[in-house]
Amino acid sequence: MNKKIGFIGLGKMANAIIQGILRNNKNTEIYGFDPNSSIEGVKKLNSNSQVVENADIIFFCTKPFVIKDVFDEVKDVCDNEKIFVSIAAGISLSVMEEHLGSQRKFVRVMPNTPALVAQGACAVVKGNYTTQKDLDEVKNILSNIGIVTEQTEDKINAITALSGSGPAYYYFLIEKMAKSAEKLGLDYQTALKLSAQTALGSAKMIMETGMSVEELIRAVTTPGGCTAVGNDILNSSKISEILDDTIEKTAKKASELGKN
Repeated sequence: MNKKIGFIGLGKMANAIIQGILRNNKNTEIYGFDPNSSIEGVKKLNSNSQVVENADIIFFCTKPFVIKDVFDEVKDVCDNEKIFVSIAAGISLSVMEEHLGSQRKFVRVMPNTPALVAQGACAVVKGNYTTQKDLDEVKNILSNIGIVTEQTEDKINAITALSGSGPAYYYFLIEKMAKSAEKLGLDYQTALKLSAQTALGSAKMIMETGMSVEELIRAVTTPGGCTAVGNDILNSSKISEILDDTIEKTAKKASELGKN
C-alpha cells in the first residue's frame, strides 16, 4: 500500500484497523496522535494537525461528542486530495462538510468491535466528492478486519443499531443461554463456551451454506422433538417485539448523536 494512513484517536477500534493493516501490509506508513495512548507500528506525532499534514487517508477515531472540535482543529490543514474517514456514530457527511469543507473527500464508516479479532462488519458511505476509487481504497483497508458493505447514508442509523451496537446484544443472548444451562447443572464456563461456539457456528452456517434461515431452522428441528418445543416457546413469546424495539430505539439514538 503506497498511501500514508493517519489516525486521530488511538483507541481500540483504531488499534484493530491498524493491526489489520500491518498484518497484511507491514511496510505501510502509519501516523497517529492521541494524548492518552500509543500503538506499536504507528509513528506518533505531536498533534491532530500533524497527522492530517502527513497522511493521505485520515481516520477520525474519536468519540462523537468531541469529533466536531477535532474537525475544527484540523480544518486549516485539509485539502481536496486527502481522504477523510470518520467512524464516529451519528456524525453525518453533512457535519463533516460543515466543519472540514464541502468539497473534501469524505467516507463515513460504521465498524463494530469484532474487528478486534478480524471478524468485523463495516458499512461505508461515500461523500459527494469521493470517487469510487477513493472509496475502494478505504474498503481495502477495512477488509483487513472483516467484511465491508457499501451503503447509502439513509441506512447508516439502522446499521449502527444492527451491527454497530449488535455485538452487545448477542453477548447478552449468549450469556443468558449459558446461565439457563447453568441452572440445569452445567458449570458456567463450559456453558458459556458452548453457547458462544454455537452462536459462532450458527452464524457461519448462515454466511457459508447459502441456505435461508428458515431452511436452517428446519434442518435442526424434528417435529415433536426438543428443538420444536423451544421454537414454540420463542414463537409465542414477545421476543420479536422486544428486538424490534431494541433496534428501533438504538437507531433513533444514533440519529440524535449527530444533532448534539
